[in-house]
Amino acid sequence: MIISKLADFNQVISNLTTSVIVLDSSLCAVYMNSSAEVLIGVSASRLAPTPIYKWLFFNSKEQQMLHRALLDQHPYTIREAAIATVKGLELVIDYSVSPIELSAGPGLLIEIQGRDRLLRIEKEEELIERHATTRSLVRNMAHEIKNPLGGIRGAAQLLERQLADASLGEYTQVIIDEADRLRDLVDKLLGPRALPEFSLINVHSVLERVYTLAVAEVANQIDIIRDYDPSIPDISGDRGQLIQAVLNLLRNAVQSLMENPVPRPQIIIRTRTKRQVTLGSTKHRLVCLIEIIDNGQGIAGELLSSMFFPMISGRADGSGLGLSISQSIVSAHGGLIECDSEIGSTVFSLWLPLP
Repeated sequence: MIISKLADFNQVISNLTTSVIVLDSSLCAVYMNSSAEVLIGVSASRLAPTPIYKWLFFNSKEQQMLHRALLDQHPYTIREAAIATVKGLELVIDYSVSPIELSAGPGLLIEIQGRDRLLRIEKEEELIERHATTRSLVRNMAHEIKNPLGGIRGAAQLLERQLADASLGEYTQVIIDEADRLRDLVDKLLGPRALPEFSLINVHSVLERVYTLAVAEVANQIDIIRDYDPSIPDISGDRGQLIQAVLNLLRNAVQSLMENPVPRPQIIIRTRTKRQVTLGSTKHRLVCLIEIIDNGQGIAGELLSSMFFPMISGRADGSGLGLSISQSIVSAHGGLIECDSEIGSTVFSLWLPLP
């Protein structure tokens, strides 16, 4: 295809995924393509009379660099800059500034590439890979433990039958009971035994079941609030396994609030739909987001990065299996669980693709 008309060039620039902004000598926008308007959240016509640093908030050093580029006519590039938009959205971007000559005098061409999505993809891919590697290691180890356990239990049962003194049977029974306890632990390490049985289900039927179980457990000690988006279409999933995954997340929040009391403890169960979301390396047109939010003391930073791995727990009596099992279940559904935490707000975000 040959682009020969000015209108064609404008059409190409307007549809670039790179955000393009042209500033005049007063650092006011004389042009923004569609990607730039989406990035900032405001149309070019509304921003035209206002200098860029009034609606795209750079730090003071970067503001000075913009003025210097205009005066000295020197281009430059900034990597992974943290900025904020007039809408209050915080972004991480790469951007390049190039001096250009406009009909009205000198100007600047700014090209912006959002890094947030790329950083998110990298983070999710690393999380998925690390979790898969850990799960594989744990499964292999669990199988190696389970095989001799069966032999130990069987030998203890045979020994019990051969004992002349029946009173000694309590010792063999201890061996059998402990072998059974270890077998149950190994089964938990292995996670759900059955593959998900997919069918179309209403996500809120899953959450209502979880809500009912949680309310019975907390006995009015914690306010559990439901904030649902009723327009979410049915998802493809295994109802029983998704109930287990969400219940593990909710119980984690409940235990945190019970062990570290705060005034007016509260948990919010929230559902929303999100468009054009990348989970791992796959981009989805529409996803369902389930959030479990509590107002507790938060999760320590050193635990936050490893909390979804088996046998990792912040509680003295915790098994460290609940979150790992939830992540495995959601991963089998093509989704992902993430966690952000600070004092007063811990958010578990469960992402599930919609058909």
